[in-house]
Amino acid sequence: MHTIIIKKNDAGQRLDKFLSKAVCGLPASLMYKYIRTKKIKVNNKRAAQNYMLCEGDEIQLYIRDEFFSSPEKDISALARIVPKTEVIYEDENIILCDKRPGVLVHEDKSASDNTLIMHIQSYLYKNGEYDPFDEQSFAPALCNRIDRNTGGIVIAAKNAQALREINEKIKNDQIRKFYICAVHGTFSEKSKTLTGYLKKDEKNNTVSISDSAKKGYKTIITKYRVLSENKNRSLLEVELITGRTHQIRAHLSHIGHPLLGDGKYGINRADREKGYKYQALYSYRLIFDFDKDDGILGYLSGRQVSIPPEKIWFVNDFPGAAERIADIIKTSEN
Repeated sequence: MHTIIIKKNDAGQRLDKFLSKAVCGLPASLMYKYIRTKKIKVNNKRAAQNYMLCEGDEIQLYIRDEFFSSPEKDISALARIVPKTEVIYEDENIILCDKRPGVLVHEDKSASDNTLIMHIQSYLYKNGEYDPFDEQSFAPALCNRIDRNTGGIVIAAKNAQALREINEKIKNDQIRKFYICAVHGTFSEKSKTLTGYLKKDEKNNTVSISDSAKKGYKTIITKYRVLSENKNRSLLEVELITGRTHQIRAHLSHIGHPLLGDGKYGINRADREKGYKYQALYSYRLIFDFDKDDGILGYLSGRQVSIPPEKIWFVNDFPGAAERIADIIKTSEN
């Protein structure tokens, strides 16, 4: 028999979800069978697969040793990486970083160690805040993500409770997200709230926009205001009222204002010749707009975190924009 004692970062998740991470060698089909046949118990009692684990619970597993044999946890990458994390805010529960354009947030086929989450985990490991050997199922994780070629604020959770709370706040639209972007063309209406409908094409990783409701389309709301104009280009602050895949890029392109440097929803050959290697889009400001503050992150309620305009690589192409953005940040903090 094997016994697993539930630690703080393991609590608050379903029994089956925990086991899928903590006992990697156990096939899912057998795991559910063993739960049904009481070969896996909690506190020496039969437990349902969706039982929510509490700190201090003991899981008894009457299963073969081979299911526990898995490769040793590899910390070589965490030790080897020289963390490149531009931390803009950090406390005991969360860390906010300024992701540079071109950096992947998670691993894909073309990258392994050189991702934002690996750099964050390495940073926390070297600061003594994360040790894989002390964890049974948790690793510091990202709460939001932005495209590879978009820059800006990404939130990571240092513990499981913070991860759950931030994810819940994002789901309930209690974290306001503001972006700076540069687009083609000028606007007759200098501020507006746009409403449309978006459908995602998973196969091609693109989205399409409609002005009217259609089957399979989800409502999107995008709020913009013009900060500066330069020739036939405009710099905008955009607030995402809804947060869909590629929403800003596709919605602005749909109304005739594609982002500079965006090859997916615009034509960017000329933009690249003028230095726009990436799409001109930056997640530069967040406001924690919690409707209640009874969780461990309640102290964040009402707080704003922002990136100074001088760190947004395309802002200086627009006269007076840096000063305008700095004024927005200062006013929002008061």
